Amino acid sequence: QAQLVESGGGLVQAGGALTLSCAASGTTFSTNTMTWYRQAPGKQRELVATITSGGITNYADSVKGRFTITRDNDKNTVYLKMNSLKPEDTAVYYCHALGIHSDLSVYDYWGQGTQVTVSS
Repeated sequence: QAQLVESGGGLVQAGGALTLSCAASGTTFSTNTMTWYRQAPGKQRELVATITSGGITNYADSVKGRFTITRDNDKNTVYLKMNSLKPEDTAVYYCHALGIHSDLSVYDYWGQGTQVTVSS
């Protein structure tokens, strides 16, 4: 069974940096599109950054130039490097994997989330 485990969250002051990791198991990681989402209290979950199996990246406007998503297929891990953090980046960050079975059916998995808190 596929599993995604996030780590690296914590408390940081505004202007600081954190790197989140998401380790995948039980899935063909190298073929998956990996995405970081976040959900702040009282708000809907929103896409933060995506990286395809081919390494193409996409970012929410609110994090462009501050966050960087990368992947290491040898380690089955996707990372989110977050710089110049702002209080509005405070949220639970979730890792998501999207893939396609050989029969062309789509599957996806979510991690349990990791809390990021940015103090002003």
